[in-house]
Amino acid sequence: MSTYLQEVAGRLVAYDTVSQKSNVEAMEYLGNHLDDQGFRVALQQTDVAGVPKANLVALAGPQEPDGLILSGHVDTVPFLDQPGWTRDPLALGVEDDRVYGRGTSDMKVFLAQCVDAAASLDLAALKRPVVFLFTADEEVGCLGAERLMPALSELLGDIPQPRLAWIGEPTSYQVFHAHKGVVVFSISIRGLGGHSSTPEHGVNAIAVAGKVIDTIGQYQAELHATPSTTFAELFPESPYPTLNFGLLRGGTAGNMIAEQCTIQISYRPLPKADPLVCYHEIARRVRALDLVDYSGSSHRASLVLTEPLIVPPLFSPRGTLLEGALFEVLDQHTSGGAPFATDGCQFASGDIASLICGPGDLDQAHQPNESIRRETFENGTERILAVVRKLCETPE
Repeated sequence: MSTYLQEVAGRLVAYDTVSQKSNVEAMEYLGNHLDDQGFRVALQQTDVAGVPKANLVALAGPQEPDGLILSGHVDTVPFLDQPGWTRDPLALGVEDDRVYGRGTSDMKVFLAQCVDAAASLDLAALKRPVVFLFTADEEVGCLGAERLMPALSELLGDIPQPRLAWIGEPTSYQVFHAHKGVVVFSISIRGLGGHSSTPEHGVNAIAVAGKVIDTIGQYQAELHATPSTTFAELFPESPYPTLNFGLLRGGTAGNMIAEQCTIQISYRPLPKADPLVCYHEIARRVRALDLVDYSGSSHRASLVLTEPLIVPPLFSPRGTLLEGALFEVLDQHTSGGAPFATDGCQFASGDIASLICGPGDLDQAHQPNESIRRETFENGTERILAVVRKLCETPE
């Protein structure tokens, strides 16, 4: 195992970059390494609700078109209060055939492998530029990439913007050219509070929320029962929009009628479709409900749907030079669709075609005791170098 790779991966995992926290120190650490290796580094720093955030752009190579972007996000999902952890989430642990730590699969190890690969590149031999884009806030709606794209041309300076991006999300080295989107919104139910001994004098927001959940659940079953034939091959496990109830908060005390309840809902729309179709149908159905509870009260609750956060789906063209290089280096022959979203949907707004392929395993992402296979931890750097050399040192 490369000592340098283990050092960089260990430091990255040690930074607590849960999306709600600052990632600036981690980005500065990555930037310092890439600067030492001869890359031109720029940090795009912003302030999000009082929390400093940064995106990183690092580039090397000639002022030629058709370079290659390698991209990943440094933020992670929360680990505090997540049941199942039996080790320190912020300590890289190597045991037998696994390497453990928050972000090992999703996706700090890929970033460490990029830095490790950069140290071995002969920058003078590059015939096309190599660009690293490391982003913030991917886990909360690809917001870092959204902030980055309007400034990318300026940050690249005299380097023409590449049109191909390799995003190293956890795919067990399968190649994906498409992914579903994400739509997130909340429904807030307002009831009428009071003493729990006289429920008929109020209206219980939690009870009404149960009706809302049941109604949406019926719609979810309908989606499951009518899969898309167009996307059956691309998303064989779920060729339909998938839906999730993520958060439920309500009530004040056990002896009080719950006056309010909020449900956070998300779903994953398919590519090539209006991502808001499900949102509008859910809104129609819940607004048609009789918003009474089960107490016999004549009072009715009210509800409000928030404006949705939309992360668009991705559908990149097939047959690109990057696809060919990945197929050859990884001994892959097919490309599919990822059930999760990536920064590639934001890159598409700048005419950048992204492919998703990384060393991590999706079944480890967001899990307690997150880990990556030791084999892919160790051989990822050479795979990155092989692809970069095919496209940027000896381009066709």
